[in-house]
Formats: sequence, structure tokens, C-alpha cells
Amino acid sequence: MEVSAAAEREALLREWLGMWLAGEDRGITRIFAADALYVESWGPYYRGASEIAHWFREWNTRGRVVRWDAGRFFHSGRWSAVEWSFRCEMRDGVVQEFDGVSVVGWDAEGRIASLKEYGCNIDNYDPYADSPSPNFKNERILWF
Repeated sequence: MEVSAAAEREALLREWLGMWLAGEDRGITRIFAADALYVESWGPYYRGASEIAHWFREWNTRGRVVRWDAGRFFHSGRWSAVEWSFRCEMRDGVVQEFDGVSVVGWDAEGRIASLKEYGCNIDNYDPYADSPSPNFKNERILWF
């Protein structure tokens, strides 16, 4: 893959994350293919750029994203992956914070054709720190 194509993909993904931080649709139907599929880490999916735009606008009436920082990017053929760190605050007081990876498929026009998120708890710990038997935390994970 050319460096310029990778840079263009990274710029579009950063633009997508920036829209969430601003709470403003700055061109969702431009960066997502008309028939794109978006799958959130906890299960919901959205089909098509117009439904993705609807979800974005509706979600932003219920909460706000306060951090969505992109980390490392990986590219191979028509696929990209990006590591990220996320935090949102909902109007009902629920705060969610986790790390994740998005796996992104691109169409021939350079738009996002598919995006699937994978979440990872940021409260990491060693379950074997105090015993040869695991000691797992007993807590509810909000997004799974």
C-alpha cells in the first residue's frame, strides 16, 4: 500500500473520531459507503451511511464523547485497523471508558465499507498476583 493511501485512510478515521468529539456530522455520508456496515463492540449494528448518520445524531442527544484518541494504525490491502482509547459521558450519569480496536474495510472509492469495533477493559489486573488460582473481579462490564 502506498504511503499516501495509508495517510488518507488515517486522516478519514481521525476525521470520524473528531466528529464524535465535536458532536457534529461533518460528512458521514462522504466518508462511509452508501451500503456500509458499522458494528459496535457491544452488539448493535447500523447498515448504510444514512443509518450511521442517524445513529450518530440520535446518540449525541443522549451523551457526549469526551475522549476518542487514535493510537497505532495498521494497513493491509483494503483493510486497516486502528487502536484507540474512548470515554463518553451519558446524560443519565453513566460514564463508560475503555480501549478498543476498529477493523475497517475500504471500498474502491476510498470510503469506509465496513467498520467493526472490539472493546477492551482498561482496568487490567493479574488474576494470579496473590495465588496460583485465579482471583477474578466480580463486576459488570457496561458494554458487553
